[in-house]
Amino acid sequence: MKQGKAPDDSPLGKASAYADSYAPELLFSMPRADKRAELGISGTLPFFGMDIWNAYEISWLNLRGKPQVAIATLSVPADTPCIVESKSMKLYFNSFNQVRMASPDALLEVLRADLGAAFGGSVQVKLTLADAFGTLIMGELEGRLLDRLDIEVDEYHPDPLLLKAHKNEAPTEEKLVSHLLKSNCLVTNQPDWASVQIHYVGRAIDQEGLLKYLIGFRTHQEFHEQCVERIFMDILRQCEPAKLMVYARYTRRGGIDINPWRSNFSLSAMPSNTRNARQ
Repeated sequence: MKQGKAPDDSPLGKASAYADSYAPELLFSMPRADKRAELGISGTLPFFGMDIWNAYEISWLNLRGKPQVAIATLSVPADTPCIVESKSMKLYFNSFNQVRMASPDALLEVLRADLGAAFGGSVQVKLTLADAFGTLIMGELEGRLLDRLDIEVDEYHPDPLLLKAHKNEAPTEEKLVSHLLKSNCLVTNQPDWASVQIHYVGRAIDQEGLLKYLIGFRTHQEFHEQCVERIFMDILRQCEPAKLMVYARYTRRGGIDINPWRSNFSLSAMPSNTRNARQ
């Protein structure tokens, strides 16, 4: 496992040789604390949550040399000290392609150990084997669609001052959804596309301002987890909801999608890992 503070030290944007043997050292970890400090987060986190990873290109050999395939789902707690750069995760998973494993459970044991070390905490790992692919379902995030609003946009950076709550209205609870979230990779500037759900309890949030704010990420460079935490903190500070949850479903890149979820609901359950149409 490799660690470095600078994303430029990662494999992103660089030619990579694909390992033909098991190579856990390919995993590249980066501390969450650096970006959180930029958001004014220190000490006790103002949220809890999970980063839900789905890896669709998992393959290995059984003991007779026959290829096996599966989908891996990782549930990474938001309080782990590190994130893992996604290209390094792809390279790591591909290092199993020619490795013989006694069983899927044997592979799971290795994945849990390596990924726990890379993220710095306990990581849940699940394999969906080929005979269960037909049980997987698709669906969309629940909530009122912000994208219905006919707005004019001329700024494409996330401006927290666009976020306002209607102070004179009674508190409400609602779920709002947009499919217009786009950010860019912190290193390569490649586009990252997502749908986002915002669930809150508090004074009604101005929907036009919220949609403009989300569209503002269109030229912004940050990793998925960092974008969701920025959205969470900006809404929390500007609109002061009593309860807040932000959940983004990003489209896959390199056979992997990452879906960060952050909440301060004391009884909030982890959202479904239902794949969206664009994923």
